[in-house]
Parts: sequence; structure tokens; C-alpha cells
Amino acid sequence: MADSTTGTNAFDKLKKPLSVGGEEWQYYSLPALADKRYGKLPYSIRVLLESAVRNCDDFYVYQSDVEKILDWEVNQSRSVEIPFKPSRVILQDFTGVPAVVDFAAMRDAVQRLGGDPEKINPVCPADLVIDHSIQVDVSRSNLVNSPNPGGGQKSCQRSKTGAALKVKSQGQPNAPCDLCQVQGRDLPISDKVCPFHGAKTPGADALEKNQMLEFERNKERFVFLKWGANALKNMLIVPPGSGIVHQVNLEYLARVVFNDKGVLYPDSLVGTDSHTTMINGLGIVGWGVGGIEAEAVMLGQSISMVLPEVVGYKLTGEPNPLTTSTDIVLTITKHMLCILYTGRDDGKIALIEAYLKANQMFRNFRDASEDPIFSQIIELDLTSVTPCCSGPKRPHDKVTVADMRTDFRDCLNNKPSFKGFGIPEDKQSITVPLVFDGQEYTLNHGSVVIAAITSCTNTSNPSVMLGAGLLAKKAVEAGLSVKPYIKTSLSPGSGVVTYYLRESGVTEYLEKLGFDIVGYGCMTCIGNSGPLPEPVSEAIEKGDLVACGILSGNRNFEGRIHPLTRANYLASPPLVIAYALAGRVNIDFETEPLGTDGEGKPVYLRDIWPTRDEIHTVENKFVIPSMFNEVYARIEKGNERWNKLDAPEGILYPWDTKSTYIQSPPFFETMTRELPKIQGIKDAYVLLNFGDSVTTDHISPAGSIARNSPAARYLANRGLTPREFNSYGSRRGNDAVMARGTFANIRLVNKFLSKPGARTLYLPTEEEMDIFDAAERYKKEGKQVVILAGKEYGSGSSRDWAAKGPWILGVKAVIAESYERIHRSNLVGMGIIPFQYLDGQNATSLGLSGKETITVDLPQNLQPGQTVEVKVSGDKTFQVKTRFDTEVELVYFRNGGILNYMVRKILNA
Repeated sequence: MADSTTGTNAFDKLKKPLSVGGEEWQYYSLPALADKRYGKLPYSIRVLLESAVRNCDDFYVYQSDVEKILDWEVNQSRSVEIPFKPSRVILQDFTGVPAVVDFAAMRDAVQRLGGDPEKINPVCPADLVIDHSIQVDVSRSNLVNSPNPGGGQKSCQRSKTGAALKVKSQGQPNAPCDLCQVQGRDLPISDKVCPFHGAKTPGADALEKNQMLEFERNKERFVFLKWGANALKNMLIVPPGSGIVHQVNLEYLARVVFNDKGVLYPDSLVGTDSHTTMINGLGIVGWGVGGIEAEAVMLGQSISMVLPEVVGYKLTGEPNPLTTSTDIVLTITKHMLCILYTGRDDGKIALIEAYLKANQMFRNFRDASEDPIFSQIIELDLTSVTPCCSGPKRPHDKVTVADMRTDFRDCLNNKPSFKGFGIPEDKQSITVPLVFDGQEYTLNHGSVVIAAITSCTNTSNPSVMLGAGLLAKKAVEAGLSVKPYIKTSLSPGSGVVTYYLRESGVTEYLEKLGFDIVGYGCMTCIGNSGPLPEPVSEAIEKGDLVACGILSGNRNFEGRIHPLTRANYLASPPLVIAYALAGRVNIDFETEPLGTDGEGKPVYLRDIWPTRDEIHTVENKFVIPSMFNEVYARIEKGNERWNKLDAPEGILYPWDTKSTYIQSPPFFETMTRELPKIQGIKDAYVLLNFGDSVTTDHISPAGSIARNSPAARYLANRGLTPREFNSYGSRRGNDAVMARGTFANIRLVNKFLSKPGARTLYLPTEEEMDIFDAAERYKKEGKQVVILAGKEYGSGSSRDWAAKGPWILGVKAVIAESYERIHRSNLVGMGIIPFQYLDGQNATSLGLSGKETITVDLPQNLQPGQTVEVKVSGDKTFQVKTRFDTEVELVYFRNGGILNYMVRKILNA
């Protein structure tokens, strides 16, 4: 309810009773406002309005804020600022571990400055799903030696018939692999009982091995999270092995309507991931924010946001028979159907429906009289939608399946860019032989080496998953197979997927094509793809090949999926199988067969593609509510490995200074109780000079830890071997590792240098060195640093370390042409100034080489969006806009960041 210093709410008069199923409830009735404007507000704006009404205390939320939202039709394009208090926060473990680390560090800071550390707790309910830690070490029931995920040098390939994992490709047929030797045991291959369903399946062997290795690698992280689950109030932590955060959110965590002490209100949330908005499929307003901003919401703060425009999307026509719901999003018409599917209690559904109807939030899409006003309406004729992929380097670069062959050829020819690789014409037909499991194969440009059915955005959709299963069944029956060197995997977003795939009878066919269930987590989608087999890696490097990954993921930025797959395409699960069968992406499915059947006749994709009626028949029969109830009845109980973890107790976390996973961050080390004065920029050097579309994948540490990197040297100096490095994602709780991995992407293009990589110039001497080393040298000599960038700085998935890392490196400001919304918010949250060039200007137009020093004086009465002068060495000046978009963001900046503000707020309460 309202977090108020007065305890009064001017809108308490709107509280009304609601009787459902013999029980009495209360709610804030928005129709009781008796305002004609309410009936025309888009649904999402009604949720914002209800939050403002319910939380109005004239302290955090003012009566004038309610009026601003009611007048949305006028204010939508005026950059009007409003507060929003969501109902809950959703986190995954990559962002969750740093959040819990920050909470633990904030408790230390509050105690050091004379306050009560126990006051540091989530005020807003928080759900954390551990889904980012598991990796594809075992696929096709084969172990791939992956002590250094994504960058291992050796591979250990095994057939399903082997009694134990023995090396075949290293010239020692009877010797155990490195991983087995390190762990002092062989890892037997055999049928396992699936932990979700009790059925024996070869796929469960891969699942079991990957989960075992996940716990071995991440024990320190998991112990810390288990401490957080016990020490922090109002936080639910879903143990590893349960599923992917957004799918678990859809199927289990979502409330749709909240009940707080008998008062009902809409479920709404913020999440630390750009795919938080998947929850919109249940009619729940989900808003993506930075990890730092999410922590503030957990502490009871509202989000300060500009009242958004709302676009209506009208679908007409019938989709092409080959089009899947990956190509067109149909879930907006399935609100209640999804709730029924996922096994919610009948009484809960009745309560949801009664509340939404009472508050005029239950919309009938067939009744035009209920249509709200939209900022803009876009209409899409579904007959115009064709099967498509996106890539090879960005998720928004759409390529129709019909154009894939010619588009890939063009990409080979084009100069290096988002749609080009710059391969000389005489090198485009190169063929590299490889020997795998005693058989000879060849790789070319366009060869598929990773094929992964993964990601919550697809595995939460039964129609595309069953479509993939039926396609696999028809392929196997037609005598088709996937080449064994292709790393195939299936990582569902929840155990429910495994359940209906098994019950529908398609699991065995998926496994015959190599798509064994390898784990319940994000896996390949976030870069936890594990290493490729050594013969494949060697062939790619020998031929400098543009090898390909095909995945049903949602991100394919350079360097994300695997260092050796330069081209990565996002596709529906059935298309992932299709391209795996073809073995290459440069194929025209209309004119080229996938292979031949037992009689030598060509088999085309159209011959085995399941019809929509076939898919719907299977879906209606096998996707039933009892599956969801059975799987999620056990989710909070954890599993045997999680329950055996011995976590410390107490209000304060007992930091282990020897830990290489969890350390107390430096964010509050020099913090004082008093508010400091605003500081500008003085004679700062440019640490990095970027062009357009530098993503959070370029900035934030992710994937494997390269053996020649500053992070590797740090870990080696603490006695770790390369096989123990693990990934950056697993070490997000250690600022020393993360700072060294910031800007460590091998595809990073820095204008100071002629080739990509994690290097820069130390400008005072123009020495080339690792970015971390240059930043440390600047700090040691007392010099400030800034970053120059082009358009869309910080695009991609939201990552708090994309702001925390630069802060630790000493970055005081970024000057860019434009920013991704969440990343700009995160920069503000860390006290880094986001400057923006004036329209039509950039570093090139202003004649900046990046080797100048930069000074910016900031007034003590700095205002949101204020234009300030930048002074450059050589007596050059230009104007920039300060991208503090709201008064609240200025407050955060004055405090040195949002977390510092919260500490002072609690100290001075």
C-alpha cells in the first residue's frame, strides 16, 4: 500500500467492497473517479493509474500525478514525468547475484554509518529464478570438456553406447578426459530417470550431467543466494533446475491480480531483462529496467518514468500455413486461455475476472466499443507474414527464409558490418575437411555447427515446440539425420515442456536428431553454449570460416553465442531443426532438398513440415493444466543438491576475502552520511572511442574468460587453473573479475585501433594496452576518463555490470548520439553522466579525434535535460544535453547513484 509519511491517501474514498466466492475483498474503484477519460485509456495506462491512486500520499505520489495519467491523451507526447510503483520485481541469477551482493554491502554501509542494517530488505516482493548458470557441457548424451565454458581448448566426444567417457580424439583411446581426471572419477553414460517425470530417457543423462557440473562450478554463488533467501525478507528464490525466469513467471509466479491484506490490485512488475515484457501475454504490465533501478524498487522506491505512448497493433487475415507464432505474436488474444492452461486455481481465476471486470480492465477484443484510444494504430495482415529468421549479427535484421541463401552470400561479399563479413571472392568457396568420430566431413562458409532449441520466448509456446517435435518425427521417419559434429541441444524453459513433449510421443524423435534435453535454463541463448568439438574448432580456424549458429533465441549479437560462430541466426524451433538437417544456412528450401529417403528420393522441407491443424490437434490433447500443477507443486521445495547446501546465517554476510566468486563491492567505501556537491568533468581523457550500436554484450562481461585476459591473470594469481575460470556470468558477484572483464568482447571496435578487441590507447603516451590496464593507469595518476560513442549506445539486454563496470574503471561520463533506454537509466543509477550530442552532431561532425581532453562544468542547480558546454583541449567547445530526464534521476546523481541515495534515505529516515 502507500508508503506514506502521513498515512493518508486522498483517494481512500474510492475503496469499494467486492464479494467473490463467499469472501469479501476491497479494491480501489477507478470507475468511481467518475471521469469520462478513464474509459478511453489503454489498459496499460489504467494499471499505471491504479498504482498512482492506491499509492497516492502526496509525498512519493501526488494527486497531480493521478491527473497527469488521467489526461494521458493530451500528455502522452509531452514528456510528462510520473511515478510508478510496480507490484513486484523479477530477477534472474546473473542480475540477482549482484543485487543480493549490493543488499549485503548496503547493510554493511548502513551499519558503518551508524544505522540499523536490518532495515535493508526488499520492501516490494522480489522473485529470483536461478536460470543463467547451467551450460551445455553434455549434448547428445556426450560430454564436452568445458571447464572454461565457451572457450575450452579440448573436447571429449562420446557415443551413447560407451560405458564411460573415454577420449577418442586425443590419441589415447582408453584414457579418461581431463575433466574426469580433475574430478577423480569417470562419468558413466547410461539411461537416467528424468527428475521431473520419473521416466527413463537418454536425454536425462545430459540433463543430469549438466546439472551436476552446474552445482560444482557455482557452489559459492548458490550458497550465497541461499543465505540471501534466508536473511532477506520478502524475497523468493527459485532453485536451479526449475526453468527459465520468464517462462516460470508466465506459468507460475504471475498473480494477474495481487491480494495484499484483503486489498486487490493489478499485478505489475519490473524486471532486469529486456524480455520482461513477455508477461504482457497474461495482461500484466511488465517494464524492463536496469538491475540498479530494480534494486531501488525492491527498496520501496517508485520508478520515475515519462508517461509513455501506447501503440495499438491490429491483426487481420489468416497466417500462411508455414508461418509459426515465432513469426507472429498471437498471445495478446489469449489472456484467460493462458491462465486456464497453466493450471491456476478456479477460485483464483474467478477472483481475477471479477476484479478486472469491476475496474473495467477486462477487455473484449471483439467489441469495438471497448477499444481505447491509442497513440498510433499499426495494422498487420497476417497473410503477408512469411517464415523468417534474423541475423547474422543483430536480432532486428530480419531475413525471410526464402532469401537466406542469397542474403548469406551478400553478407560474405559485404564489407565488415552488421550485414557483412568482407570475405574475398576467391576465399568464399573454401572447403575444410574434418574427421569426427572416425568419419570425414567438410565445413564451408555457412556451415551450421550449433543448433539450439532454447529461450523462454519460444519454449513457453507449446505450438512451436510441438511443431518442432512433429517435424523431427517426420524427418526421422523419412530417413533424415543431423550430422554428428553439429552441437545440438534442447533447453526447455520449464519441466512442463518436457512433460508434454514426452506425453505426445515426440521426445524420442528429437533425441534421434540430437536434440536431447540438456538443462532447464537459458543456456545457448545467453552464450552458455560450451565449446565446440576440437575438430570443428580447428576446421573453422584453419579456414577462417564464417560458421553459423541457428537458435530459437532472442539475441545474436557478435561474440554472444560462441566466439567461433561469426554468423548467428534466430529462428523458430522447427526452423532450427530444418537448418540442422540441412547442415547449412545458405540453402533454398524450395529448390534444394534436405536429404534423401531410404529409396534415394529427395526430401524437401515442405514434405515434412507439420500443418497447423496437426499441431493444434496434438496441443489440445496433450497440453493440459494438470501438467503445470504437477511440475510447479514441487518448485519451491528445491532439489536434493540445493537442499543440501549449507548456507551461513545472520543479518550481515560473512564475506570470504579468498572467494573468487563473491566479494563486497567498492560502491560505498568512501560514502559519507552528508550529501556531496555536484562534480563536473576536469581534463578527462577518452578511454574508448566508439561508433554506433555498441551493445551491452560489448560492454558487460559475458561468456568465457579468455586465458590471456586481465580477468584470467587475476584468477591465475589466486591459484586457479584455466579449467577453473568458469564464466563471467558466474562471477558477477566479484567486482574484481567483472571490472577486468568490462569491454572484454573480442568483437569490440575501438576507433583508436585498427582491429577489434579489448584493447585501447593510453593517450598520454599512446601505448596500446588492455582496457582495464589503461583505466588503472589513469586512476593511479589521478586522471579522469570518459567514453565517446555513436547511436544506440548500450542497446541489447539490460545488464547492470554494463554500468557498474565502467564506474569501477573510473568512467565519469559518456557522450553519445543516443542511448538505449535501460542502459541510460543504469548509467544514471551508478552516477555516470549520460551526455548526448545535439541533433545532427557527433564526434565526426565536430572534428573530434578522441585524443583531446574534455572538461564540463556542471552548475549546482542542474536541471533535467539541461544543455551544457563541453570544453576540448585546443580551445574547441560544443554543446551537449545532459540526459538526466527527471528530477528523481538528478537526485540519484547528486547522491552518487541510486544505491547511495537509498542508504542515505534509510540513515536519515
